[in-house]
Parts: sequence; C-alpha cells; structure tokens
Amino acid sequence: MITSLSGGRVLAEKSGSTPPAVVALHGWGRDGGDFATILSGLDAVSIHLPGFGPAPAPETVWGTEQYAELVAEAIAAYAPVVVVGHSFGGRVAVRLAARRPELVSGLVLTGAPLVRLAPTVKPPLSYRLARWANARGLLSDARMDDLRNQRGSADYRAAQGVMRGVLVAAVNEDYDDDLRALTCPVSMVWGEHDTAAPTEAGRIAAERCGARFRVVPGSEHLLTGDLELSVREELMTMLRERNAPA
Repeated sequence: MITSLSGGRVLAEKSGSTPPAVVALHGWGRDGGDFATILSGLDAVSIHLPGFGPAPAPETVWGTEQYAELVAEAIAAYAPVVVVGHSFGGRVAVRLAARRPELVSGLVLTGAPLVRLAPTVKPPLSYRLARWANARGLLSDARMDDLRNQRGSADYRAAQGVMRGVLVAAVNEDYDDDLRALTCPVSMVWGEHDTAAPTEAGRIAAERCGARFRVVPGSEHLLTGDLELSVREELMTMLRERNAPA
C-alpha cells in the first residue's frame, strides 16, 4: 500500500501498522517495491527515493547528503528505526546514520558501493579536451552527450536529465568518515558475485565501521533468492537484538 510521509513530500510503500520499526531505501534504478518480501509482516515503510518509481526527481542535482536529509525529515516522527539500504540506498543510509544518529537504531546494508578498491582513473586527454571545447561552445552538446554515453555505465546511459548528475555526484562521493562515525549496530550482507559493489569492498567497509559481515554464496547484486532471504534474516536478528531487555 502506498503512503505519504513528511506532509506528502515523500512517497513510500507501507506494510503493517504505524509507527514503522523499519525503513527501507532501494538501489539505483529500482523503487520501494523491491522490499516486499524482506518487509513482509513487519511494521515498515519502503521509501520511493526522489527520481525513482512514482517519486518525481529533485529539481537540482542532489548528492546522498540531500537524500539523507529528506529521509530524516520523513522518519523523524517515528525514530529511532532500523534502516535497510540496498546499493544507492545503502549510501544514503550510511549518510543518514552517521549524521543523524538519533534517528537510526541499526543498519542492514547490502550491495552498497562505499569503498573504492582502486583510485579513480583520470579520463583520457582526448575526452578532457572535448569537455574543454564543449564548455566553450566549440563542441556541440549532442556530440558531448555521445562521448559521455560511450564512456558511461549502463546506469549512466539509462539516466535522464538531472538524474545523470545525481548519479555522477554519488559515484564520486567518499564515505570513509561516515563509516567510521557510525555508532549504531551494522550488519552487511553481500552477494558473492556482486560486481556493482564487489564483495572485497564490502568487507573493507565492514571493517571500517565494525559491522557484522556475511557473504551469500552464488548471489549477485540484486535483491533476489538467497540474498533477499539473508537480508531478511539479518533484519530480523537486528530487530530482536534491538528489542532485547538491557
């Protein structure tokens, strides 16, 4: 069932009753419907992040900090909650938990690209010259878009308008300080064959924040099959530990 939060500014899929104990944040190119199985039977909301599913894109380019601020506004009345984040939603979840710790009692992350295994490679000189020429009106926008598409990922090629800028901003962000700033319990569940967020990068991220780390054999990046079930298991464990007597 779709619901609205924060005076209608945020759309979400709702399960169970209010207040929610769990808030889920989906990956790039996905929407709040991704968590139907994981949240089944729980009091939870799965937010449609701006620019995905039925949620309109932001008017300007946002980084994950702006997404986290909107989520904070949406859940403040229900906090603290356990936050589940997949991929891009995991980036937002880390920003939220690090900067608004009073709102988050626990994190369950999966396939979130939080650590770079290799330094960013500078674009070739020909591409940098093309950008220089485009900025000065010497190369058409159409030709520049063609060059960007040749270099860009499948997600980049599929993104339109402001969402391309959002993707570029997110990819170039650094999460080291936020990982080290986390104070809530963190569980990470990774697909063994995840190529969008390699397992080794997930393991390093877990070490930086003291997270429990679990690899699901045979699984990849998307929330399907054994990975989906394993995320739910970690979430249920997190909720039991949160509700256990002190």
